Amino acid sequence: MNALAQLGMVSDFPSENQTIAAQDDAQKDYFVIKDGVKFAGTHLLVDLWGATNLADPEHIDVALRAAAVTAGATILHSHFHHFTPNGGVSGVVVLAESHISIHTWPERNFAAVDIFMCGACNPHDAIPVLRGAFAPERVELDEQRRGIVA
Repeated sequence: MNALAQLGMVSDFPSENQTIAAQDDAQKDYFVIKDGVKFAGTHLLVDLWGATNLADPEHIDVALRAAAVTAGATILHSHFHHFTPNGGVSGVVVLAESHISIHTWPERNFAAVDIFMCGACNPHDAIPVLRGAFAPERVELDEQRRGIVA
């Protein structure tokens, strides 16, 4: 892990939201019930058009971590890859409740963000943080319920 951090591929920022899972977690049910439907979690597909700050892995790491904390998630670690000094960034913040991932195309001012969260988290709370960090002209949002129990 330290070798990856030295390459700038893993965040050096400790998670203020990180906890140690209790041994009885395996017995808990983290599925969500909303509108009478039971499912694993909410997966948001977020397209940011006309966005800025898309070639800076450190800025993206800080923004996605802030989005995770605002949504009530527990950060485990993050990993980002910068494609050349002026290219895009791909990366993920791994959460106890799932993940937030991003792929950026700064030459098109576009970023594709996935936010998947289960449990008591609200992934919609992450959207204003993304707006603040990347100042998109337009946001397109699609929501999927994953793991619907029949």
